[in-house]
Amino acid sequence: MARRAVCLVGIGKIAVDQHVPALSSSDAFTLACTVSRKGSVPGVPAFTSLDAALAAHPEVEVVSLCLPPVPRFDAAEAALRAGRHVMLEKPPGATLAEVHALQAMAADRGLTLYATWHSRMAQAVAPAKAWIAGKTITRAHITWREDVRKWHPGQDWVFEPGGMGVFDPGINALSILTEILPSPVHLTAATLTFPANRQTPIAAALTFSGHVTADFDWRQEGPQTWDITVDTPQGQLALRMGGNVLEIDGKAITGEAHIMGEYPALYSRMAELVAAGQSDVDLAPMIHVADALTLGRRDVTDAFHF
Repeated sequence: MARRAVCLVGIGKIAVDQHVPALSSSDAFTLACTVSRKGSVPGVPAFTSLDAALAAHPEVEVVSLCLPPVPRFDAAEAALRAGRHVMLEKPPGATLAEVHALQAMAADRGLTLYATWHSRMAQAVAPAKAWIAGKTITRAHITWREDVRKWHPGQDWVFEPGGMGVFDPGINALSILTEILPSPVHLTAATLTFPANRQTPIAAALTFSGHVTADFDWRQEGPQTWDITVDTPQGQLALRMGGNVLEIDGKAITGEAHIMGEYPALYSRMAELVAAGQSDVDLAPMIHVADALTLGRRDVTDAFHF
């Protein structure tokens, strides 16, 4: 079967580190062109305008958007109006309302819209979900601490309105949580820590219904922490390394410590959706973030500079 042509928009760190290698190894897609103000991929036609890219490459069926959340809606809308399927990097938008608008637009045109959550594709998430199924959750806790300077070097947009701050990585944890828990939870309280010179939080402490809590922090240097623990009467499950290692009662069950395979799995899922004429837009992780920004108490800490 012929591979479908993709236009990759926003050639920054995540595109170069994850999307380009995933497309290079894909049996379903080929990278036909890119759109970016500055970035490019060697050997691939590069444009600074999506309209120009689509006009030059009518064979493109899928537009994959790696732009920051705030400018992403306009590009997604343009791609859908041009009759292309759209794949959204997480979070799927700057607001819930704009993603609902994209959903309606895609449905009206019979196009696929895929709001991706790459952490759900981590290798131990599905086994964790299967182990939890049918069990009573007595407590669950997320510890998600990483170094913003390492993962977003010099990217001031993450601290601007719509950039989400520490929820940019934290939403990955929430995407796993909402995938593996057998029943939905809702936020009941939050404390958000803002640098004195920034518009979005650098740390967050969250409390949910069902005895679920979370600790997010973007200031951790050295080894990074991406852990979720779930307590049940039958034992404790722990997901470590962003969902790539599964432990039961402290014993490693499956997975490896290094992250691999998430983005190829996203593109495989996109191929399935396009072939089936379906969309996949689960907004549960983003709803929790919106609730935290609504309910959260504000603490102010020292100014942050890259």
